[in-house]
Amino acid sequence: MTTSRGIELLAPAGGPEAFNAALAAGANAIYCGLGNNFNARRGAHNFTEETFGEACRRAHLAGARVYVTVNIAVATREIPQVLELIRRAWLLGADAFIIQDWGLLAEVRRSWPQIECHVSTQANVHDARGTAWCRELGVARVTLSRELSLDEMRTIAQEGVELEAFGHGALCFCYSGVCMMSSLAGGRSANRGLCAQPCRLPYDLVDEEGHAIEAPGRTRPLCPKDYCVVDDLPQLADAGVASLKVEGRMKSPDYVYAVISAYRGALDALADGGEKDARADAARHRTLRRVFNRDFTDAYLWGRSGDEMMSYERSNNRGELVGEVVSSRKLEDTLVRRGGSDGGRERMRRLTRADVEIRLDQPVGEGDLLELRPLDDPSQFLTVRAERAAAAGETITCRASRPIPAGAVVRVIRSQAAMDAAARVSGLDVPRRRPVTVSVRARLGEPFSVTLACADGSAAATAEGFVVEPARTKAVTREDLIEHVGRMGQSPFEPVSFEVQMDEGAGMGFSAVHKVRAQACEALEQQILAPYEARAERLAVAPSARGVTGRLVEVREKDGLAAPDAWTRPAPEACALVATAEAARAAFDAGAKRVYATADALADGSAWPEGVIPWLDEVCREGDHARLDPWVRAGQPVGVGNVSELALAASRGALAEIRTCIPVHNESCLVALEEAGAAGFWLSPELTLEEVCALAGAASVPVGLVVSGRARAMTSEHCVLQAAGRCIHDCPNCELRRRRLSLRDIDGNLLPVRTDVHGRSRIWAAHPLDATPQADALVAAGVTRLMADATLLSPEECAFAVERVVRAIAAASEGRRPAPRVQGATSGHLFTGIG
Repeated sequence: MTTSRGIELLAPAGGPEAFNAALAAGANAIYCGLGNNFNARRGAHNFTEETFGEACRRAHLAGARVYVTVNIAVATREIPQVLELIRRAWLLGADAFIIQDWGLLAEVRRSWPQIECHVSTQANVHDARGTAWCRELGVARVTLSRELSLDEMRTIAQEGVELEAFGHGALCFCYSGVCMMSSLAGGRSANRGLCAQPCRLPYDLVDEEGHAIEAPGRTRPLCPKDYCVVDDLPQLADAGVASLKVEGRMKSPDYVYAVISAYRGALDALADGGEKDARADAARHRTLRRVFNRDFTDAYLWGRSGDEMMSYERSNNRGELVGEVVSSRKLEDTLVRRGGSDGGRERMRRLTRADVEIRLDQPVGEGDLLELRPLDDPSQFLTVRAERAAAAGETITCRASRPIPAGAVVRVIRSQAAMDAAARVSGLDVPRRRPVTVSVRARLGEPFSVTLACADGSAAATAEGFVVEPARTKAVTREDLIEHVGRMGQSPFEPVSFEVQMDEGAGMGFSAVHKVRAQACEALEQQILAPYEARAERLAVAPSARGVTGRLVEVREKDGLAAPDAWTRPAPEACALVATAEAARAAFDAGAKRVYATADALADGSAWPEGVIPWLDEVCREGDHARLDPWVRAGQPVGVGNVSELALAASRGALAEIRTCIPVHNESCLVALEEAGAAGFWLSPELTLEEVCALAGAASVPVGLVVSGRARAMTSEHCVLQAAGRCIHDCPNCELRRRRLSLRDIDGNLLPVRTDVHGRSRIWAAHPLDATPQADALVAAGVTRLMADATLLSPEECAFAVERVVRAIAAASEGRRPAPRVQGATSGHLFTGIG
């Protein structure tokens, strides 16, 4: 929400300590997870019901809002549990819920229309049409994809939905919500909150012969710098952004405190409208660089996605460069005693130490953690503590575990001042006081009263006490009342102005004044919290599993959708996704009944056979409409990769088939998307065989599954091929783009990578899938479309893959067991579900 001082500053909190740090630093709103099962940072500390309720109370008294993340794909069996969690969080004080799953969103809107819902960035919304679609669902806010530019945000803001934009912190390499790299590599799904961050690991970019072709030092081709828009706040405000999100629910409290403090200062300066303060700006930049960062970029805001946004050399903390090592001197080794494992006897250990002299270009604080990294061998770095504060130009000596070469660069990688500040507020019951205006009335013969009003006008309360009488000795002055009423003590309030109405000669005891003030504080607390405490009176219970099922039946009947058991499923068909017209013909000749190709492939000028179905992109930004929208035609099938394309298909009467990049993990999602116009589904490769079969049986439109080929693992706006250091900035004429290149991981696996004519890269799984041996179970469950993904295959290879699918369907239809799995292929997650 836009605050009285402009853009909302939205802070992360992985637990109570970080929550307090965010409040103390000035966050307008805080997002966090309740429990560790249903949010995209399941590895964070997160909150129990007790700590969450306490956190909400603190936030609301401070004037901040609390958003709960339920931003994962949810299984059918989990829907009742998640709904109960949402109900409990709402009663405990949550102000809104951040949701990825379209089925969960539909269930929340049906159960509790009063609950505020935000669409997560994981839902992959990146244009005005998709945002308008969300608005029609009753969504209050859309969190936009990180990749969007200011111009795109400005266009989207015209839809009248609050927009949340990513402002600071770690950038995903892939478009959020469509990344399966982690789950395909090891079963830890980003769509389920357990991303293993494979994008931060080293990879070689290799050619067809396996030779590495990346430029020197570009060993982490999937590792972006961190985002930082602290210098772009006026432009974001002008673009219509309502909320600025800081990433970091896995980050420490001192990180949260430092980053939120810096952005609070920048946003307040923007709201004040004064002249730019260069010294304050420099201080904010220093604060940001002295907590975890991989260097900074704001490239996406300005429509760029090149080398300038990448951290090719390292994926860990860079901190701030503050100087270099001048010399180091090894000290005499000492012997220290330590406990031994041999019968409990002590043993002696030799301890090496060195004094390292560092010349500073920037100041350091006492206790700051410094990284010393040699230029000729960066892997041999050390960390030391600054033993005293020192200014730029000084030389300091630090004690290290060994000598380090002169010329090694020195960085501050953690600020002791930030850690101390966060520690001071981590355990406070009142980490931030709310500004209030104070009105005091002291009229002779009338009750003494104190009125407190929140400075933002949201609440006010009055307390009355003793009757004011003439002074018997010394009269009370206006200054006396301001001093004593202004002592707010342990209350959550801070007076910012006083209005005193009093008669001359009034007398009163200050203990009685304090009592009325305390009653006013208590009354204002109650006034602020009353709307949250009243929620239980009008909140329906969460539906059970049976209740959810019953409601889905009612929704189908109301919207005229066929019941799962009331429509005739078509005969199973072999399908193929191809990249060329030659492969399309090969697929048809091999027995495919449905052949799909991307819009770019269909527009390449080749003579495509009749009947090829457009397979639209997983990304549809404003600039993509001109090339994608013409393929959406009334009465014709089309594969849609995001809700913007689904909305267009529904408006044109096209037969939209939901691609796997709109994850459908539950029956509620099936029904919600059928309501929205889906005429078919391609289910996610992250589902188990049991889940696929259950969803196929619950659908009232055809359901398909990719059973052969490689799964797309990532889609990135950044071109991976730039790691070669040969970018010509002309994608249509790039020779590298035409080659069959791969990324080689640390285990030697090859992940094919292709960049399209628009500069977007796609990465595929290291191992091919072959689920054709399960064709009998799939067909029996109601899966009627089995696809060979031949995107990376030659026409001959495509024909072979399609023939296997045709034979598997025939075997299943005739009651025979399909052929065994191809050697070297996997069954995906059919038998080993994701985390």
